[in-house]
Amino acid sequence: MRDWWNWSPLQGSERLGFAVIGVGRFGIAVCRELMQNGAEVLAVDRSSRAVDELRQLEPAIEARVVDCTDEESLREAGVLEMGTVVVAMSEPIEASITATLIAKDSDGSRVQQVIARATSDLHEKMLKRVGADRVIFPSRMQGERLGRELIRPNLMERLKLDETHGIEEIKVPELFVGQSLRDLNLRKNFRVNVLAAGPQRSLTVNPPASHVLEQGHLLVVMGLMEDLQKLPRT
Repeated sequence: MRDWWNWSPLQGSERLGFAVIGVGRFGIAVCRELMQNGAEVLAVDRSSRAVDELRQLEPAIEARVVDCTDEESLREAGVLEMGTVVVAMSEPIEASITATLIAKDSDGSRVQQVIARATSDLHEKMLKRVGADRVIFPSRMQGERLGRELIRPNLMERLKLDETHGIEEIKVPELFVGQSLRDLNLRKNFRVNVLAAGPQRSLTVNPPASHVLEQGHLLVVMGLMEDLQKLPRT
């Protein structure tokens, strides 16, 4: 049996952490969600006022004033050492495009993916041409949701029941595939209750302990938010 119980929230390349370039309202929301989930976050912005405001909201965050269009400044700040870079600023357009290009193409960059914010279809096209792995529009996705997706790639939906409890629909984690609910004993090992499991269009509500989890299927679980966040991410 695989050592799924030894799973750690920051494994493999994810140890490289996240850099957020631009800490306006959207960037701050991304930073806060990532930090609440225990991720390593570096926030940078060319505005000292914006950085100071972020530090007041999140005193523990590593935040620096940096010219986001200057390769050496970004390198010295540590941005190019991060696994994922979120270019959260949208204006000026040239700055977001330049920051994306630097993160993707600089010599020695350890950045594995760049997620950039766009304001128009043309802006999106230009970001993709300089290497953005994913382009998002604030009207379609809020910063908090993006933060959750980055830290929990297999999270499909979340419903908060109150300030401490919630229900999550997740893709079956790889470490759970091929194992029965009895083997996993999620109530004992993760302190969450299984509400449903199975393929997306045919979930089994209150599945039996003999139910075996399969690749690509979904799992609906309920529990304390802090316990839900400890479930494997992939």
